[in-house]
Amino acid sequence: MTLLAEQIEKDVRDTLAEGTDIYQKVQSITLNALTKHDLDLDNIQRVVEAVLTGMREGLGNQYQPAKDAFRQSVTAIDDALVKTAQASKLAIEEAASRLGEFSQHDLDQATEQIKSLENIFLETLENVTRGSETLFDVGGDFIKHARQNGTAVGEQVGIALESMNKFRREGQQAFLSEVSATTSIMAKIGSGILAGIAESLEHKN
Repeated sequence: MTLLAEQIEKDVRDTLAEGTDIYQKVQSITLNALTKHDLDLDNIQRVVEAVLTGMREGLGNQYQPAKDAFRQSVTAIDDALVKTAQASKLAIEEAASRLGEFSQHDLDQATEQIKSLENIFLETLENVTRGSETLFDVGGDFIKHARQNGTAVGEQVGIALESMNKFRREGQQAFLSEVSATTSIMAKIGSGILAGIAESLEHKN
């Protein structure tokens, strides 16, 4: 486990132990952690795992307080991933405008990253839930509902993909057939955009 993951888990555990402003604090922890590295799938996966692990370890044994803390925490993560999807879409658009050249490979890879956000969230949540009887009790209904009806990040992914498809159609002439080196640039831009979103939320709270 990395030092960042350990710190994320501790911060989330402490937040649940305090029991105040859980939604705002978990969302802030998640967004700030995501901006520590480039905004790519490996980074997103590690952060979501660490936040959910901290949540699992921080939940108490009393059913109703645990259920309330669970719902605030997972809603915070869901909403943080909404902002991640928004930042990723904006990063694609900004990278294309900066570079003037954008390969089909870049766009396909960026699209797959955005499409993966909801699955990362739900699959990681399911895995973490299996490791705790309390979490399984309080989280089972939420996961079932999310699988059947979707999540906030899933809805935002749909919006982002629709926008990207339009971007793909309108910008077809700008794409190169060969692989270019813009994927890592998009990840850096995305991290910067998300940091700006996180900072604006901090000022509002």
